[in-house]
Amino acid sequence: MKKKQNERKKNGASGVLMILFSILVGAFCGIQITSFLDHAQFRSGGGEILAFLVLILGMYLMMYLQIIVHEGGHLIFGLLSGYSFASFRVGSLMLMKTEKGICLKRFRLLGTGGQCLMVPPALKNGTMPVTLYNFGGVILNLAASLVLGLLSMLWPGSAAAALLRIGTVIGVMFALLNGVPFRMGAVNNDGSNVCAMRKDPEAVRALWMQLTVNEQSRRGVRLRDMPEAWFCLPQDADMNNSLICSSAVFAENRLLDQRRFADADAAAQALLDGNNALPGVYRGMLLCDRIFLAVLRGADPSAFLTRDQERFMKRMKDFPSVVRTQAALALRAGDLQRAEALCARLEALAASYPNPSDIESERELIRMLFAQEAERRPAPSAV
Repeated sequence: MKKKQNERKKNGASGVLMILFSILVGAFCGIQITSFLDHAQFRSGGGEILAFLVLILGMYLMMYLQIIVHEGGHLIFGLLSGYSFASFRVGSLMLMKTEKGICLKRFRLLGTGGQCLMVPPALKNGTMPVTLYNFGGVILNLAASLVLGLLSMLWPGSAAAALLRIGTVIGVMFALLNGVPFRMGAVNNDGSNVCAMRKDPEAVRALWMQLTVNEQSRRGVRLRDMPEAWFCLPQDADMNNSLICSSAVFAENRLLDQRRFADADAAAQALLDGNNALPGVYRGMLLCDRIFLAVLRGADPSAFLTRDQERFMKRMKDFPSVVRTQAALALRAGDLQRAEALCARLEALAASYPNPSDIESERELIRMLFAQEAERRPAPSAV
């Protein structure tokens, strides 16, 4: 109980820190915009409003620029560390390496503005380079901020200078939010991951496994067909290490793909009830699995449908396992039309979703639900 209370305190402190950073950056951006407008000659014909809108738009563009810079840092320093390119995502748009070349996909992960995933080098004596890959985004954010700050001095009093100073502060904020170890909403930041791996070598293997599983999934390999040794954790594994705990989620996903439903439900329950460092996004996904498994065995899933879980599923409504779970709930409610519409949504997602093996697994699970529902329905009477 104390561990859970401490975890909530840490998450609360992280949330306060993020809010404080956001307020400070927002205030700085407001000062820059106001300062520029006070010195600009936009006092007639709506020019002041237009300039204000342009600067607001520029602020958002600078934010996305620093996201790209951050993920580019992971890419550059990952390549320098012996990794190879797998995917590069900003928002929901993802560039992914496939057998046909670089393809555009769509994927969004709650709590992240972007992500650069790499194929890791082989483990040597149980380890691999991790520090530069993880801190690459922070390094490049700081470098970009330095360049933007220097450039802003070239055009004092101009809109360009205001935007460049805004970009400078946003870059520093990104560096701090990713470099200072803490949990950012639903996931752990880069600094937290590096600390976890320095504390426990098993966390390095956990990162290797997760990146390797992603690579295999991208190639269409199902979890059930991957080596079991990848998913085995030592009995004394530190589940308060976020990377190690996340590996246990991958193991639960594999049990589900193997159709070992009782084992998957038990594994999900153990993770949800345990004192561990389970990231919030994985907590929501495990609850989706428990909801689905409850429906599959004819049990009432309402205990898992908390307000937070319903909010999570709404925000992740286009994630395949969430679509599958919603289809299960629709069938349980007798809403066959909605269940069929959710099947159609899954097929629509399939064209742009990065991991085809996940889609195939979800298709099979939904087919099981429909087959079960068909068995429950009475056969039509003979005419």
